[in-house]
Amino acid sequence: MTREAFKQVLDLRRISYKEEGNRVVVTHGGYTNLRGLTSLPSGVVFKNSGTLDLKSLTSLPSGVEFKNGRNIDLRSLTSLNSDIEFKNGGDIDLRSLIGGLRVEYWEGNIKGIDSKRLLNKMISLGLFKR
Repeated sequence: MTREAFKQVLDLRRISYKEEGNRVVVTHGGYTNLRGLTSLPSGVVFKNSGTLDLKSLTSLPSGVEFKNGRNIDLRSLTSLNSDIEFKNGGDIDLRSLIGGLRVEYWEGNIKGIDSKRLLNKMISLGLFKR
């Protein structure tokens, strides 16, 4: 998806955003419904205050940042580039990657280690790159 096509989707769905250099920063308050999108352009930063619904997304380019306030639904993703890092305030649904409903309840977690910290380390090592 091109940057312009992404901005058109945001405008159509009345999702607020701003442009910072070559980045599109999603600043929408509350639940952000981007269900139905299967791809994103690089350089998107999610700083929305609530849950982010990207459940139809099948690919995620480098340079996308997640800093939203709540959960993220990425259930259809089958790989993650090693530069992706989750800094969101809630849990992440990566069921196509990890086989479970959400990262917080994933069988691969290690007791005593924050589940998102473990996930980010595994991503940085390229363990979800296919």
